[in-house]
Amino acid sequence: MLQSRNENELIVLGQLIGHHLTKGDVLVLSGDLGAGKTTLTKGIASGLGIGQMIKSPTYTIVREYEGRLPLYHLDVYRTGGDADSIDLDDFLFGEGVTVIEWGELLAESLPDDYLEITIEKVEEGRQLTLSAKGPRSLQLQRKVEENGAG
Repeated sequence: MLQSRNENELIVLGQLIGHHLTKGDVLVLSGDLGAGKTTLTKGIASGLGIGQMIKSPTYTIVREYEGRLPLYHLDVYRTGGDADSIDLDDFLFGEGVTVIEWGELLAESLPDDYLEITIEKVEEGRQLTLSAKGPRSLQLQRKVEENGAG
């Protein structure tokens, strides 16, 4: 479990995550509206060496960015959980990293190995709970928690 007291700390946690990502990694971001999913993604993008401004893909569903690895940033809230409405495999099995906001809505269509990050608003800021679904994501979770604990 990781904590952030403000937006800047949430971005720093995202940078830490982005630094450890490799081709094919999939992150599922869960949390209420306004929890900080896009803010965390801004940090992840920064950790991947992406200098572009990161915007929520709420209305476009997918935004692609180029960095150390390509970043596929999806927001599937508006798809209603219909994975067929987007070419999900193009992103999950592409050359980069996939970050899916509201990804829990696609539970049946997600790969066997992904890291779920649940962001909760707490009195002191945000609390992030990492839950690995597979061996690679467990390795990623351990690296992030070890480096983000201090």
